[in-house]
Amino acid sequence: MNGLSLGREAATTCAYCGVGCGVRMQPQGEGFSASGDPRHPANSGRLCVKGSALGETLDLQGRLLRPEIHGQPVSWPTALDAVATQLQAIIAEHGPQAVAFYGSGQLLTEDYYVANKLMKGFIGSGNMDTNSRLCMASAVVSYKRAFGADVVPGNYQDLELADTVVLVGSNTAWAHPVLYQRLVQAKKSRPAMRVVVIDPRQTATCDIADLHLSLQPGSDAALFCGALHAMAERGRLDQDFLLQHTEGAESTLAAAAHWTLARTARFCGLSEEQLLAFYQLLADSPSWVTLYSMGINQSSSGVDKCQAIINLHLATGTLGRPGCGPFSITGQPNAMGGREVGGLANQLAAHMAFGAEEVDRVSRFWESDNVTTQPGLNAVDLFAAIAEGSVKAVWIMGTNPLVSLPDADRVRHGLSRCPLVIVSDIMRDTDTSRVAHIRLPALGWGEKNGTVTNSERCISRQRRFLAPPGEARADWWILSQVAQRLGFGKAFAYQHPAEIFREHAALSGFENQGTRAFDISGLATLSNAQWDELAPCQWPINSQHPQGCARLFSDGRFFHADAKARLLPIVPRLAVNQPTVNYPLVMNSGRIRDQWHTMTRSGKSPRLMQHISEPFCQYHPADVSGVVAGDLLRVASSHGWLLLRARPDSLQPRGSVFVPMHWNSLFSQQARVGALIEAHTDPLSGQPESKQMPVNVRRWPAAFQAELFIRGVQVEPPAVEYWSRISQPGVAHFVIAESKLPADWLAWLNKHAELSTLTCQYADLGAEGFHLLAWRDGELCLAFYAHHQRPQPDRQTVVAAFAHPPATAAGRLALLAGKQDQGKPASGPVICSCFGIGEGQIKRAMAQGCHTVLQLGERLKCGTNCGSCLPELKTLIAARPLSCVAGEGQ
Repeated sequence: MNGLSLGREAATTCAYCGVGCGVRMQPQGEGFSASGDPRHPANSGRLCVKGSALGETLDLQGRLLRPEIHGQPVSWPTALDAVATQLQAIIAEHGPQAVAFYGSGQLLTEDYYVANKLMKGFIGSGNMDTNSRLCMASAVVSYKRAFGADVVPGNYQDLELADTVVLVGSNTAWAHPVLYQRLVQAKKSRPAMRVVVIDPRQTATCDIADLHLSLQPGSDAALFCGALHAMAERGRLDQDFLLQHTEGAESTLAAAAHWTLARTARFCGLSEEQLLAFYQLLADSPSWVTLYSMGINQSSSGVDKCQAIINLHLATGTLGRPGCGPFSITGQPNAMGGREVGGLANQLAAHMAFGAEEVDRVSRFWESDNVTTQPGLNAVDLFAAIAEGSVKAVWIMGTNPLVSLPDADRVRHGLSRCPLVIVSDIMRDTDTSRVAHIRLPALGWGEKNGTVTNSERCISRQRRFLAPPGEARADWWILSQVAQRLGFGKAFAYQHPAEIFREHAALSGFENQGTRAFDISGLATLSNAQWDELAPCQWPINSQHPQGCARLFSDGRFFHADAKARLLPIVPRLAVNQPTVNYPLVMNSGRIRDQWHTMTRSGKSPRLMQHISEPFCQYHPADVSGVVAGDLLRVASSHGWLLLRARPDSLQPRGSVFVPMHWNSLFSQQARVGALIEAHTDPLSGQPESKQMPVNVRRWPAAFQAELFIRGVQVEPPAVEYWSRISQPGVAHFVIAESKLPADWLAWLNKHAELSTLTCQYADLGAEGFHLLAWRDGELCLAFYAHHQRPQPDRQTVVAAFAHPPATAAGRLALLAGKQDQGKPASGPVICSCFGIGEGQIKRAMAQGCHTVLQLGERLKCGTNCGSCLPELKTLIAARPLSCVAGEGQ
C-alpha cells in the first residue's frame, strides 16, 4: 500500500464500468478494503470481483510521481512552462488545428470540463475527442437523431420491471456483472419475466436466457427491422403514439416491410422458428427493455443498428414508462460525464453543437471570442492526422490509444513521429507513455475528487481517501496551470473542483428553457460542502425536476424543435470486411470477466489475474486443425498478428473466433488486439468496427513452453519470442515459449536470469523438459519449469514458496517437480476470484456430495459474493460424471 491514507472511510464510486456502483472504502491495516455501498441506487451494496479488489490496486508500484521531459525528472514549473511554450509555438506557426487533446472516460467531469473549455473555448480548436468514441459514439448519434438529444430514457430499475429484457451485443454477465445480478434477482422474484440474449457467442449471459439467438455477426439491424415488420403485421404498433408524437413512421415501416420472415432468417443465419419465437415474445410483452452495448456500437453501421432498436421501441410505444425503453450500457465510469461537458469532437459543450446560436451562447458564457465554430477530428481521424503530420501536438489524458485504437501499429508509428506528445497518466510506463516527450503525473482513483455520471444519467461523487503521492496533481489543476501560462488566467483561476462543477451546472441551464435535455442547473449553487456531500442524483435536475428525473419522455415530448421523435428508415448491412480464402474466420474482440480495458489498474491485482491469466483465442475445434488446448496460436489479419493461447470451445460459433481486448505490451509480448483491426468507422459516429475482422489462425510451432518465477515484481520480461506476465504477490511470473530448443538449458537460462550468485537445484528431464530452483541463503529466488508442451506447475504452491520455502528435502523435491508436498491436492484453475476457489476444489466438493450451486456456496463460498462465477459453476455441475448423478439421492 502507498502509505498515504488519509485515515478515514470514504463513500465513493467505482473506478471501472459504466454501471457506476457505490463503493465504501474502509481502512484495513496499512491499506483499504472495498465493499458495496448499500445506499447507492446503482448497486444497493453489490460489487463485482473487480470492484471488490479495488483496494489491491492502490500501491505505488510503477506510478509516475514526478513530471518528466524526455524521461528526465523536472519540477512542475519547468514541465508546465514546457507544455505551454511548445503548444504556443505550434499554434503560432501552424494554427490551432495543429493541436489536439485526447481524453478518457476515466477523467472526472471536472477534469473533462476544463480540458474541453481550454481546447474549444480558448485555444479555438475542435480537436478534443475521447476514448468514448470507441465505446458509445454510435449510441450517441442514434439518440440525437431519434430524440433530439443524447439521452438514455430509462434507468436500471426498468430492467427489473420489464416483462421481457433483450440483451444485444453484450456479455452483461462479465462486462457489467452487478447489473446482470440485478437482472438475475429480478427473474428469480418474477419467474414470468423473459430474457432474450442476441449474440453470435453463447456467453455466460446466456445462463438465464429463455431464448438465445446466435445470429450472423453484424446482422443485428436486419433482426430489428424484421421485428418491426412483424409487430406491424401483428397489430402491435402504438398508432396513437406514432401519430401524435413521432415523424418518419410511414417511410420507416415501408423500409422494414422488405424484411420478411424468410429474408430476415437468411440474412441473420437464424431459423424461421427462432425468429417467430422472438417476435411472439415481444408481441406478448406489454413492457420490454433492450439493453445493448459494444456488439452493436462497434460497427461501421453502428448508428443504424442502434436506430433499428430505437425505431422498434418508438413504433410500439415502449418507452417513457416503467419497464420500457432502449438502453445503451457504457464501458467506462464517466463516459456520459464526458459527453455532458462536450468531450467528443462533434460536441461543443453541455450537449450543444456548433450552430451559430450555440457558439454565440457558449462564447458569452465563457467570455471568450475564440470559441471554435466547427467540429474537430474524431479519434480515428485524429490519430491518422497525427500520422500524416497535420496535427503536430497531442495531449493524451488517462488513456492508452496505442492499445485501444484500431490499426494500433500505425498509431504507434504516427505518435513516434509527432513533434510533441504530452501524456497525463498515473503510470510511468504504458504503451502510450513510451512515445511521450512530456509525462505529467496525474492523480489516480482514491486520490481524485470530483463527479462521474453512470449509464442511467446518475451523477455520483468520487471522493478522495488517499493523499496525493509524490508530486501527482489533479488533471483540472494541470490543465488550469497550462491555460494560465497560455494567457487565459482569468477563465481558469479555479481553486477547488466544486467551482468547476458549479460552472458546468450553470452552463447546462444557461438559456436552456427546456430545449436541451441535459440540465443540472439545480446544482449550480451548491456550496463546496454541499458538493462534497452530494448524494447520487439522476439528471435533469432543475426547477422542473428539483430532485432529478428517473424516466424521460413519459409525456411524449422530445427534444426536436417540434417536440416529436424521429423514426428513420434503415438499410441493414454487414461488416465492411468479410472473410476471404486467406482470412477465413471473423475475429470478435471483447472483455473477460476479471479484467478491464488495457489492464493499467486491474492487471495490478494478483487476484484478478487468476481466472484467466493469459491472452487467448477462443475458436470452434472444427475451424482450426492440428491444434489442442494449451498450444500457442498465431492469429493474423491483413494488418498484424498476435500470439495467443489456444482455447477450443465447441460453443464458439463456427467461422468466428473470440480474442480479449485487454492485454498490452507490459503484460504480453504480442497481444494488442487493436493491431489486427482495420480502421473502418461508422460514417455518422466515427466509431470503429472492432467486432468483425477477418483473420487466419495457425498453430505457432513452440519447441518448448515454460513458466518462470523470479523474486521481486519490477522485473523485465525475458527476451524470448513469446512471454506473458501474470501478476503475483511479491513475484514476477512469466509464461514463455520459443521456437527453438536450447542446446544447454543452464546456459540459456543464465542468459535470461542471472544465476551465478545463486545455488541451483535442477532436474534435466531430457526430451521432456527441464526444471530448476535457485536459492540464496535459504530463500527461493527463482523457479523454472520447461516442457515440450505447456507445463502445469501448481502456481499457488510455487508462489507461496517464495514467502515460505519448504523446510524439508522432500518439500524441496516436490517444489522442484512443481507440486505440493505430501500429495496435497491442487486447487486447479481459479473459478471464483472473490474467494480464490479453484476447479479442483469444486470438483472434490462435488465428489463429496455438493451437487447444486447452493451446496457449493455453503461448502466453499464460491458464487456467494458477486455471482460472476455462477454460470461456470453450473457448467461444472452439468458436466459432472454420470456416476455422481446416479449416486445423487442415495
